[in-house]
Amino acid sequence: MKLWSITGNSQKLDGGAMFGNAPRALWAKWAPPDEHNRIDLACRALLASPLNGKTVLFETGIGAFFEPRLRERFGVLETGHVLLDSLAQAGFGHEDIDVVVLSHLHFDHAGGLLAPWAEGRAPQLLFPNATFVVGAQHWQRARNPHSRDRASFIPELPGLLEASGRLEIVEGDTSQALGDAVRFSFSDGHTPGLMLAEIVGPVAAADGSAHGGVAFCADLIPGRFWVHVPITMGYDRNAELLIDEKRAFLEDALARDVRLFFTHDTDCALAQVTRDEKGRFGTTHEVAELHARPLAA
Repeated sequence: MKLWSITGNSQKLDGGAMFGNAPRALWAKWAPPDEHNRIDLACRALLASPLNGKTVLFETGIGAFFEPRLRERFGVLETGHVLLDSLAQAGFGHEDIDVVVLSHLHFDHAGGLLAPWAEGRAPQLLFPNATFVVGAQHWQRARNPHSRDRASFIPELPGLLEASGRLEIVEGDTSQALGDAVRFSFSDGHTPGLMLAEIVGPVAAADGSAHGGVAFCADLIPGRFWVHVPITMGYDRNAELLIDEKRAFLEDALARDVRLFFTHDTDCALAQVTRDEKGRFGTTHEVAELHARPLAA
């Protein structure tokens, strides 16, 4: 099995919102803002093939579904569907994807499921041969969002996914589509039922646990700077819960040598977890891009 980091459309969002409780003097050193206080964000997907005999895409980024007015409001920089171009550079088309795993359905993680915006055309679902894997709790949130996060969802998307006949709702730690090759855990600090996918590592311990895998961190840890446990986003629904979840997640990743895959970090796709003598988490062995990289490399 090999891994590719797949670049999607990039985005600019307010740095204060992205770093929540951190002062500007601190986060501006990590992510310098523009004149509008916005920082650059990637919307990166992870491609794995063959995984359980299938070609699997973890998330799809923000895509190009926004009309021009909303594209400008939400800081989407490119007009074309960058994810499709990046898949083509890796040797794949969206028709080649067998499974799309969605941590959650906020537009910056699921908008790439849709065809680019066109005047007078209703939203159209891409990936005609894929099974769409979504967590059960978050699926209910997407269908009935709270007023606080309603704007983060694409209203038409749940209906399109249901109408495809290829939607799998996951309640446990595995899915029918991927079997034991991918293990799921869940987080509620950012949004209810955020589904964290881990490609199971090649090394099995005596207790049956897998080591050396890759975890798609989604919005639990958007990038390297959010590895610092106290750092949360203004978009998180429950910052204290997220901090507790993040600490447990990082402790487990460190113990089992699980690499972290970041979707929003502009300069780092993959990294290994570290912990210093004061107990602070960090990253090392940072990799900017993955090009047909073996899982065990």
